[in-house]
Order: sequence, then structure tokens, then C-alpha cells
Amino acid sequence: MWDNLTCWPATPRGQVVVLACPLIFKLFSPIQGRNVSRSCTDKGWTPLEPGPYPVACGLDDNSSSLDEQQQTMFYSSVKTGYTVGYSLSLATLLVATAILSLFRKLHCTRNYIHMHLFISFILRATAVFIKDLALFDSGESDHCSKGSVGCKAAVVLFQYCVMANFFWLLVEGLYLHTLLAISFFSERKYFWGYIFIGWGVPSTFTMVWTIIRIHFEDYGCWDTIISSLWWIIKAPILASILVNFILFIRIIRILVHKLRAPDVGKSDSSPYSRLAKSTLLLIPLFGVHYITFAFFPDNFKAEVKMVFELVVGSFQGFVVAILYCFLNGEVQAELRRKWRRWHLQGVLGWNPKYQHPSAGSSGATCSTQVSMLTPVSPGARRSSSFQAEVSLV
Repeated sequence: MWDNLTCWPATPRGQVVVLACPLIFKLFSPIQGRNVSRSCTDKGWTPLEPGPYPVACGLDDNSSSLDEQQQTMFYSSVKTGYTVGYSLSLATLLVATAILSLFRKLHCTRNYIHMHLFISFILRATAVFIKDLALFDSGESDHCSKGSVGCKAAVVLFQYCVMANFFWLLVEGLYLHTLLAISFFSERKYFWGYIFIGWGVPSTFTMVWTIIRIHFEDYGCWDTIISSLWWIIKAPILASILVNFILFIRIIRILVHKLRAPDVGKSDSSPYSRLAKSTLLLIPLFGVHYITFAFFPDNFKAEVKMVFELVVGSFQGFVVAILYCFLNGEVQAELRRKWRRWHLQGVLGWNPKYQHPSAGSSGATCSTQVSMLTPVSPGARRSSSFQAEVSLV
């Protein structure tokens, strides 16, 4: 029997089965080495002894944790929360990706990287829905039996999409740091390296994990994380979070140095407000908030961490799409230009091919699209590129 946390083996009637607490409670409970038990009777398995998992495994010694019915309601609420978050993110990301891909004036390396990040968020949301459908709606949540190929494929797709999403967050950090730290570099050559990091590296780790699971742990639906094999997936993700956090700190230091320049001090806005604004804009783009989850104390409330990781994390794609597409000045200018053009065509029958030569170039241009052949002043390049990245709203 599978009770959503532990697999209870087939047992003759009248016997008691004692098992160690699930690994998830060992991570968060300050008390280690506890066990749970059930008795096999004519009417089936008895309730968990000495109580619900949080109580029995030391997560809540005061018996104030949620009982099993409340836990079911809590998990259902969490599932509803991240379903809403991923659905909202999916809708906004699809529109944002379409906007960046359809308007030529928005085509540049920076926006290409944004598009790949958007696609990784889209794939992650889609993979979550597919995994939930395979695990819960198809009745394959019984980890005691051998899962179907389709269920395992859904979990493999989910692991790949999650890791790819983290690595594209890393690519965003690498690109912006390279833009600021290196005076001249070939964006086109670096772009293919970013493609490899964002899509190639996660596929390598996912393939290795899949092959090892086939040979050593081919049971259930591969959604358990209780063995050391899970580190094949977890370690690269943690490494990307750590590297991106370091890049974030370095970029903030560069930003502070730039804001201390004499010409910046003449701006109407306060340097400190600009720093705070830029920092807040970079946090969702780099996924800096994940560093907080990585260093949560072991005895922290599991329910709180679950809400932050699953529910709050599901809205990250929505926030990124809003900040880096819909509130982007270049995007808004291009949309306004297109709207005026369509409006004139519909109302006045205006033909765009008879427009003044300068009218077609009055819209927004992608400020980071720097020619590979024409030398550009390092100061001008850094100023325009960084301003386009952090001055979006």
C-alpha cells in the first residue's frame, strides 16, 4: 500500500510492520531515528502509529501538526495554488514569446536569451501538468509497483525541464555579467555557448540519471528522491543557483560603481532608488530567491517551505514575462507603433509603403544589438546595454 509517503509491503494478517520515517522528515526534523508502524488486519491497514507523520517523526512533538485529513486539504490547496501560478505564467509567457519573436525590431541577442528563458518556463509549466496527470489522474501513484513507461517518461521530462529552467536563469546571469565585464566580445559566438549551457548541459545530466535509474532503481514512477542518485539532478541545480548568486553580487557591485559616477549623480532620480529598483528587477531574472530555499534550516516548517517553493515559485514565469516584456520600454514603443499603423490602415486606408523614409525607423530598437565588426566604445556599450537591462519600468 502506498500512503503518499511510504510504501507498505504486503503483510500477512495480524502482523505489525515497522518502517523508518520518510527521508523528507529526516531533513526537517531535529529528532532522528524515529519509526512509524501499521498493523495488517482483516479490515485492512490500521492508522499510522504513534500518530500522523509530523507527530510520529518528530516534526511536531506537541501534536499540533495537521492531522491526515488536514494534510490532504493542505496538499490539495498547494496543488491548486501552483496550478493557478503555472497556468498564469504559461499564458503570459506564450504571449511574451510571440511578441519578441514576431517584431523584427526586437530581435537581438538579449531578447533571444529572454525568449529561450521564456520557453524554458513554458516547458517547465507544461511538464508539471503532464507529471501531475501521469502520477495522480492516471492512478499511477502506487510506488510499490513497477510504473509504466509513460509515467517514467513524464517524470524524466519534468526533471529535464526544471533543470533547463535553472540553467537558463544561469545563462541570463552569465550574459549580463559578460556584457559588463568584457569590453569587446562576439555575441554570436557566445550565444551558441549559451545554447549549449541552457539546453545541452541539462540533457546530459538527465540522460545519465535516466540510464542509472534504469539499471539500478527501476521501480515505481521514478519520482522518489530518497536515494543518492537524486544528487545527479540536485547537484547541478544547486551549483547553478550558487553561481548565479555570485554573478548577481558581482553585477550589483558593478551597478553601485556606475551609480557613483559623477554624471549619474546629475540624474533626477536618487542613485539609491535606482539601485533598489535594478536589484529588484534582477532578482526574478536570476532566480536569486532560490538561494534562500537552498539554505533553509533543516528543522524549518516543511509546510512553509513547500508553499514558497511550489506556489510562489510557480509565479516566477509570470513576473519575468511582465518585467522583461510587457513593461519593457522597447516592447511598449513597438506595440504602440504597430497599433498606430494598424489603426491608420483600418480607418484611413493608409498604405505603409508610401510612408516617409524616416517613419519606419522611428520605433524602438534593440539597444544591445551591437555590430560584431564595428568597434564600439566600452563605456558607450556598457551604458546602453546595462540601461536596457535594468531600466525597464
